[in-house]
This record gives sequence, C-alpha cells and structure tokens, in this order.
Amino acid sequence: MFTRRSAMKHFAAGVSALALGFAVTSPALAEGLKIGFSQVTLQSPFYVQLKDGAEAAAKAGGDTLIFLDANGDVSKQNNDIQDLITQGVSAIIINPVNPDAVIPSVEAAAAAGIPVITVDRSVNDGEVVAHIGRDNKAMGKLVGEAVLARLKADGVEGAKIIEIQGDAGGAVMMDRRDGFHSAIEGSSHTIVEGPYAEYIRANAVTAMQDLLQAHPDVKVIYAHNDDMALGAAQVLAESGRDDVLISGVDGLSEALEMMAAGGNYVATALNDPKYLGDVTIQVAREAAAGNEVSKFVDAGSKAVTVDNAADFPREGLFAEYRPEVLSK
Repeated sequence: MFTRRSAMKHFAAGVSALALGFAVTSPALAEGLKIGFSQVTLQSPFYVQLKDGAEAAAKAGGDTLIFLDANGDVSKQNNDIQDLITQGVSAIIINPVNPDAVIPSVEAAAAAGIPVITVDRSVNDGEVVAHIGRDNKAMGKLVGEAVLARLKADGVEGAKIIEIQGDAGGAVMMDRRDGFHSAIEGSSHTIVEGPYAEYIRANAVTAMQDLLQAHPDVKVIYAHNDDMALGAAQVLAESGRDDVLISGVDGLSEALEMMAAGGNYVATALNDPKYLGDVTIQVAREAAAGNEVSKFVDAGSKAVTVDNAADFPREGLFAEYRPEVLSK
C-alpha cells in the first residue's frame, strides 16, 4: 500500500484507478526536464522495449531521460536512485528489483522533493505518486474467457488444461494465474498447475517435454507469457500434437502470426511495452509539474484471438496497442 505524507500533499488521492485526469488549473508543463529511470533489468525483451518507448517519448517531449539498469541487483538499484537524486532530476521512474528493498530510496527521493513513479512492478510502501502498469489479473481472465469460448465452439467438454507458470511467488504470476482460474471456475474443465518456467522459452520447452509424457490427454496449454507458450508450441509441433490449443499473455507478434496463419494458438492478451514506456513518461512530466495524477494508470489490454489477430500492427517484437488512457 502506498502512504501519503505531507511532502506530497499536492498530489491527488481520490482519482479513479482506471483513468488519469490532469487538472486544467495546474501548472503548465516545463520543457527540457531531466527524468530519471531506474530499470530492474535489460535481460528481458519486454524491458528493452519499455526502455525504448520511454526514450522515444522523452525525446519527443524535449526532455532528457537518464536511464540506469540495475541488472537485477537491489544494491545497485538503490545506488542508482541515489545518483539520480544527487543529479537533481525532475522525476524518478522506478521498476523495482524488490518491492520492499527499494522503499528507503523512494523515501529519500520524496524527502528531496522529487516525485516517484513506478512502472510495471509496484512497491509495497513509500511516497509513490503514481503506478503505471496493466491489470494482470484481468489479462489472465481475458485469456481464460477466450479459451472457454474456443472450447465451447469446438464442442469440447471436460478438457485438461495445463498451466505453465512464471516465477514462484511473483505478483504477476499470481495475478495471471488467478485471473485465468476465475474464468475457468465453474466449467467442466480442469487445470493442472505445471512447473515454474521463469517466463523463459527454453525452460518451457523442457517443461513441456515432461508434461506431455505425464499428461498425454492434455487439450489446452496456458502459459503466463507468450514466450513460454511458444516454447510449448514447439514441443507440441514436434510431437505432431496439433490437437492441443495454446494460449499465453503479452501479445508477442510471433504469437499473433501463428493465429493469423490459422494455427492452434488461440488466445493472448496485449501488453505493449513501448506504449507502457510512453505513458510513464507522460505521467512523469505531469508529476514533475505538480499536476494531479492518478495513483494507478492502467495502460490497457485486449484479448487477441484468431478472429481479431489481423487488427493489431505487429511489425515489432510485441503487437501494438495504444488505447487512449490519458485525458487532459
């Protein structure tokens, strides 16, 4: 939970969680800001694309983005944030390595009068003025509903669904799991919770080889991201199992290509990281100006199936989805 203290009382506390409103009487946006961004890692393609989106948005607005990669190291991230404070940036964006360990740095920034915005991953406390992300539980539910609809259309009852999970104990993992489960609950289908493959395709390949041996009657694969789902798809294709439906999350262009080609990849949920970076910069600029911002800004998602896969641009690694989530 985020706390609110006197240093940040000029930020709104009662704005809707799904929309962002900027007060028309607030100060005008300054130009040529220095915005700091402490990123958890660049080892994930998603986070590389998030960085690219933030850099493009900062450049378009005439601002400078000071980007620092923590490389998964909590100590380095705390040092990086202190460095950004010392440089006197106008706002600090944090994608935390750990939701608790970064709190002292969040407090230090607030004490220096620098607004802090988190992106993708939130923190458990501290004076954070806004979190920019997506509702992973809703995304899991969207995929689950799409899978249910496909099974119904195919006349399939009592299907065994194998779930390939992300990281043990991770908030994203739990939300994508719970959302999907809520969609399947009450149906005749059953979910087998498979191993944690850490969102890595190669790990999912190994896991799927074992799962297929243990569960030859599997009818659906649900993975917590498309990269793992595509790893499972590889094993199924090599085994001649084109009767198994595949679903994931994130909207990788490769997954949409499989859908458009009429394969057995049936559902994903969009999670455009470049747009996430774009929205985060816009919120950071508003916060730096002292304008009202929402505590949570949902960058938006949408289910993709074979019926609408052609509707989304997919020239990049992730399919593009840029709904209007900010209003002025």
